[in-house]
Amino acid sequence: MSDRFPPGFLWGAATSAYQIEGAVREGGRTPSIWDTFSHTPGRTAGGDTGDVAVDHYHRMREDVALMAELGLTSYRFSVSWSRVQPTGRGPAVQLGLDFYRRLVDELLDRGIAPALTLYHWDLPQELEDAGGWPARDIAHRFAEYAALVGAALGDRVERWITLNEPWCSAFLGYGSGVHAPGRTDPAASLRAAHHLNLAHGDATSALRAAMPARNQIAVSLNSAVIRPCSQDPADLEAARRIDDLANGVFHGPMLHGAYPEHLFADTASVTDWDFVHDGDLRAIHQPLDALGLNYYTTSLVSAAGPGSDAARADGHGASAHSPWPGAASVAFHQPPGERTAMGWAIDPSGLHDLLLRYTKEAPGLPLLVTENGAACDDRPGPDGSVHDPDRIRYLRDHLAVVRRAMDAGADVRGYYLWSLMDNFEWSYGYGKRFGAVYVDYGTLARTPKSSAHWYAELARTGELPEV
Repeated sequence: MSDRFPPGFLWGAATSAYQIEGAVREGGRTPSIWDTFSHTPGRTAGGDTGDVAVDHYHRMREDVALMAELGLTSYRFSVSWSRVQPTGRGPAVQLGLDFYRRLVDELLDRGIAPALTLYHWDLPQELEDAGGWPARDIAHRFAEYAALVGAALGDRVERWITLNEPWCSAFLGYGSGVHAPGRTDPAASLRAAHHLNLAHGDATSALRAAMPARNQIAVSLNSAVIRPCSQDPADLEAARRIDDLANGVFHGPMLHGAYPEHLFADTASVTDWDFVHDGDLRAIHQPLDALGLNYYTTSLVSAAGPGSDAARADGHGASAHSPWPGAASVAFHQPPGERTAMGWAIDPSGLHDLLLRYTKEAPGLPLLVTENGAACDDRPGPDGSVHDPDRIRYLRDHLAVVRRAMDAGADVRGYYLWSLMDNFEWSYGYGKRFGAVYVDYGTLARTPKSSAHWYAELARTGELPEV
């Protein structure tokens, strides 16, 4: 197996708007569901909010210069819907679009290919007040927003991603309530999942109509690697049930034009799925130019034993409510082995399995690793430098299996580490650091960690450096 990646392979880093931008009341921006959620007592660690985040809105040029120093060839960012279309309806606010125009121009001037994500969880609060993702009209609203951004930036941005991790939007936002908007309604979470699918399809069509034909459209799924505790038929059935809820509920309609065979029966106690209308699956099943996969860890499940409370060791935050509708018969377990600061098991083999799974499920569709990374307990040393050998080892081991999957036939075109810099980590506040660049939250000074320099060498040579 070669440790060298092919010429043209994209070496990127990823961020999202609410996690880094700040400036939440500037340029016409209105509150998103994450503004509301983070300002609700008890919702985030330490009561942290994204009001300032890491002030990327004002430090954008400094941050792009840092990307260039690190040798990135691509940068994946998200657009704040409520900065561009504050009510989720009507014309775009040009001040909001201007920020992203400046960002794109700065990236292109530095030779960095922009990869634009339209939605990374920050729904305009006004749309949530009108029903949010469980309301059917939101798919049409999202398509309108996509067309506005596509018309404004499609001449310079060639790589587009409709949704980031719609599973989290649906099931953590409306099922377990650990993400905004914090609702705990299993039926609403399944309606949200369907309308996210529909929004993806409608937005893909809208982007095709608004942009040059050369542009590439993808979606980023946090497709889970679900492993049964044993080969017992009951455990295998538990894994199948969770796989349908974690993966099939999105990739089924998007890639194959159908929901998984057993999903409707599995969730019949929750909903009758009457929100799926004639023509919806055709609208969702749009041709894609690439598939983005986000990977961090694996999941271990079994059938829940007699008297079990089906403990939620699923790594998705503490809640009395499950994000797995219709799956009370399934128990989650902590996988063995080393863990990141998130408590997530480190298992590079899961990424290898994921890439080969989608190589088989969607033959001919190029793949991108649109997120992969580790939270570590990073601290500056006496000289101010930040050494993070655990992250370097994590990145090297995961990139090694990406290369191995490519040797086995996976058409992987690029890798985006999560994240470019430390940021607001959703309900965990500022307590978890995923960045290759350290941010001092008191001064907002940026310091590239050892992993950033390691990654820069990889981007320069295309060959995996030793740890």
